[in-house]
Amino acid sequence: MQGSIRTRWAWATALLLATMLAATGARAQRVEGDRAIAQGLYAAEVPVNSQGEAERNAGFSRALAEVLAKLSGDRSAVSRPGVGRELRRAGDYVDGYDYRQDEGVSASGAPSFSTKLVVRFRQDDIDGLASALGLPVWPAPRPKPVLWLAIDDGSGPRLVALAQNNVARSVLQRAKARGFSLGLPSGSAAEQAAVGAIWRGDTAAIARLSSRYSPPMQLVGKLYRSKGGWTADWTFIDNGRVLSSWSNSEGDARRAMAGGADGAADALTKRYAKHSPAGPAGKYRVTFTGIDDGSDYVRLSALLQGMSVVRGMTPLRATPEGLEVDLDLLTGLPGFRRMVDDKVLMEVGAVGEGSTPGEVVAPAVFRLL
Repeated sequence: MQGSIRTRWAWATALLLATMLAATGARAQRVEGDRAIAQGLYAAEVPVNSQGEAERNAGFSRALAEVLAKLSGDRSAVSRPGVGRELRRAGDYVDGYDYRQDEGVSASGAPSFSTKLVVRFRQDDIDGLASALGLPVWPAPRPKPVLWLAIDDGSGPRLVALAQNNVARSVLQRAKARGFSLGLPSGSAAEQAAVGAIWRGDTAAIARLSSRYSPPMQLVGKLYRSKGGWTADWTFIDNGRVLSSWSNSEGDARRAMAGGADGAADALTKRYAKHSPAGPAGKYRVTFTGIDDGSDYVRLSALLQGMSVVRGMTPLRATPEGLEVDLDLLTGLPGFRRMVDDKVLMEVGAVGEGSTPGEVVAPAVFRLL
């Protein structure tokens, strides 16, 4: 009898534990050994002060900004028209999220702790959003250029190879934040001897030495002390061709190094990012049906005002067929269609768009449901 009671208690305890774990789902705080990290273009991790709802929603916005920057390769993607409005409703695109506790050391040497919100977004929704807003898309898979970095802290230039990857952590992490990865040379004797070529800017010699690595892309940089801090000189090479050269100076060596990843990402984006096929901005004639009274019109007006691709609406006339309006659109009717919720607005008419904004052959027709 006693054994039976213990057995029932064990089953009840196991069931309760399983229920609690199921209830927490993807939002559960991870434990050491099962760390949540952002993987891929459609995930990001951002610092938060708490796990409260307001802090989490703000974190969703910052995470979406990072994802759009990675997807487009444009570090100023958040300043593009329409993006700000979508950032405010970033939670609508979230597929799941987790929290992670990171431990560090403060300036005084005491342990410090920070919380990261790791957010995963739905790929199809983000692709549709980028297309509707006319953002360029840097397609995957993305290349992994080799980073040839020489550092002179006053005792002569030295190569940063794979064994010294911690030294280059800031530039490696910055590359990941921009949506690509950098590799480091293995550090063979021949590669160590290439420091002189890096220092004198002999990119052809570095490209030849890098032929054993794939792809044939190199980010070549030299970092040295300068007045008030550090300066880094960079060259990005793609298949033997110099795509870009730049310099950046910072008070901190890590920030100067990180500038190499930014310049490489800018060069790669300029060369390989593809612009969205969304239409040109302008005014487009659209007819809406299902507008039976004033409340329907108010509902339609609120719906259109909430769409980031709609810059304005000018009612023209009410006809037996419906309400005819001119919509001022950020990316034309293609962008408008991508953002329409077909559970609220359904396209029911034939579409005849002109070759230029505002040129209408036959207005698009949408029914308010």
